[in-house]
Amino acid sequence: MLSYLLGVVIFAVGIGATIGLHEFGHMRTAVGCGMKVRRFYVGFGPTLLKWRGKNSGTEYGFKLFPLGGFCDIAGMVPEEELTPAEQRVAMYRKPWWQQVWVLSGGVLMNLVLGTLIIYLVAVFAGLPNPDADYSARVGQVQCVDVEAGESACPAKDAGLTPGDVIVAVDGSETPTFADVRQALMQRPGQEVALQVDRGGEILDVDVAVASVQRETTDGRKVDVGVIGVTSAPVVDAVKRYGPVEAVPRTGVMAWDMMGATFKGLAAFPAKLPGVAKSIVGGEREQESPMSVVGASRIGGELAERAQWSIFAMMLASLNFFLAVFNLVPLPPLDGGRIAVVLYQAVRDWARRVRGLAPLGPVDYRKVMPVTIAAASVLIAVGVLTIVADVVNPIRLFG
Repeated sequence: MLSYLLGVVIFAVGIGATIGLHEFGHMRTAVGCGMKVRRFYVGFGPTLLKWRGKNSGTEYGFKLFPLGGFCDIAGMVPEEELTPAEQRVAMYRKPWWQQVWVLSGGVLMNLVLGTLIIYLVAVFAGLPNPDADYSARVGQVQCVDVEAGESACPAKDAGLTPGDVIVAVDGSETPTFADVRQALMQRPGQEVALQVDRGGEILDVDVAVASVQRETTDGRKVDVGVIGVTSAPVVDAVKRYGPVEAVPRTGVMAWDMMGATFKGLAAFPAKLPGVAKSIVGGEREQESPMSVVGASRIGGELAERAQWSIFAMMLASLNFFLAVFNLVPLPPLDGGRIAVVLYQAVRDWARRVRGLAPLGPVDYRKVMPVTIAAASVLIAVGVLTIVADVVNPIRLFG
């Protein structure tokens, strides 16, 4: 229990550090472009500690709840009240590319941090080995209990032996053992034709699939198909890399995680109804969205079982999610502000081509209704996922 609580706390702190470093990315790029950073805080809520930088005049501080932060840059919008000194370095007066650079600073920081975490895992713990043999190789052949006092041995009766590789079920290829399991679970009580690779020879094996009852996460009992085989352990499934060879492997892993993040974000809205149903007793999908509460609970489960490399990869995944999510072109996200700056730059360029004077900064008051609507949706989604993570949390280990 102590290790679980420790994992929850460490992961929560990791989330806070991730968000704080996101804001730090904004601050460093802003300072580098000669802008004035008024305040930089990690966390939200009541202030615990604050101080003022001697040379910069920036107010730094920590707030009570370490799951947020903000970087207050003078002149982010032209409607702000600015001192004469701030007028000269106001963000909205800077070239458009500098504004985009500063607005992208947090995203870039998350990408760098996520990639760095993957690199450290590759060197010190190891990453999944893409060259390992993940084929559906049979490890053990055994009987299964189908009813009280009754058992069946479908795989043994059909002549399957340890070392056989199941390459197809009813003509559908099964590259991994998980594919075999999924195909068989959908065929309780049926006879299936397996294609089996036995020492390089392809055999056709007919197996009568047994039907057994399994309990779902919401307590329902369903019939599933089994044949009584287990997967052989994957040899060299995880590989540790040297400091140099870890660089390309890290790049590939980071690219794959980014692609998965884009796909996950695209599927995000469609999963929200399922999250809402899980609050009132529906089944909670393992791949459903979760809040910082749920992520921290998962971190606790991993720490309890000393799965620290997976723990670290979850933090890396979180950084990639924050990077991609903040690029969504809706205010108040970074992507929404970037979209406004780019619109202004293209608009003024088109006017210069026509011999007209630039119109100047966009009036953010005109996009305020969109900002309020988007912020309201984000808050509602946050509350929904937090409630679901308390009432019906996702569990990795049952």
